[in-house]
Amino acid sequence: MSEQKRVSVTGPGGEVVFSNDAPFSLICGPCQIESRDHAMRIAERLKAIAAETGTPFIFKASYDKANRSSLSGRRGVGIEEGLRILADIRAELGVPILSDIHTEEQARAAGEVLDMIQIPAFLCRQTDLLIAAAETGKPINVKKGQFLAPWDMKNVAAKIAESGNDQITLCERGASFGYNTLVTDFRGLPEMARTGYPVVFDATHSVQQPGGLGGSSGGDRRFAPILARAAVAVGVAGLFFEAHDNPDAAPSDGPNMLPLEWVGPLLTELHALDELTKQSRFVRI
Repeated sequence: MSEQKRVSVTGPGGEVVFSNDAPFSLICGPCQIESRDHAMRIAERLKAIAAETGTPFIFKASYDKANRSSLSGRRGVGIEEGLRILADIRAELGVPILSDIHTEEQARAAGEVLDMIQIPAFLCRQTDLLIAAAETGKPINVKKGQFLAPWDMKNVAAKIAESGNDQITLCERGASFGYNTLVTDFRGLPEMARTGYPVVFDATHSVQQPGGLGGSSGGDRRFAPILARAAVAVGVAGLFFEAHDNPDAAPSDGPNMLPLEWVGPLLTELHALDELTKQSRFVRI
């Protein structure tokens, strides 16, 4: 096992720390930015829930969902408007912000605004994108491709670190298993932790059914809390949920997003389990 690294995301309210040896931090928000008012409302609710449960929190929402199942899928408000909205949330609510990037040009623009940058799973091996993200100097959350083995992520992390940025978290979000199905192999969490980088578990994308509804992805949110509990029992540095006030009406990822009212009670349960896990004398990450 490599020496365990600590990733610090500096936001307007202070630091959010990701470490495999520390209590977990949370990345959470709606799948995509639907409007300024909606994003602000969700962020305000999540900030309150995080404060009530003692959870370090980063707000996440995407300005562009570039990997929709079909051309009819709603992609979001676009990078210029999206970054303006995220910057407003950061300034008005005092929470750090995260979003995805898809091109080197987006990396440069997003790096001026975001506190943490995310690499989508489908793009995790795109060398030029990883280098551009590294050059922003911002912490980077890299989603593990659905097509990669956990031990392949050491090469992904090395591309970023060798470009001058070792503030990296590695995020599990399930692996492709046959058609329209993802499964999570929890042996992958300690395997990725062997790199030394903090491991984040994405509970809601792990229950996604890619393309499962024909023109869009399906999923089953009932299983997201179960997988989150399993990940915390293994030991993780962070959790990632997508949450929404009306997920069944959301323009993307609705079937696997959590209703907002689930988030607080779930976090309370997970913190109790996390405390036990981090005290364990047995092998963990």
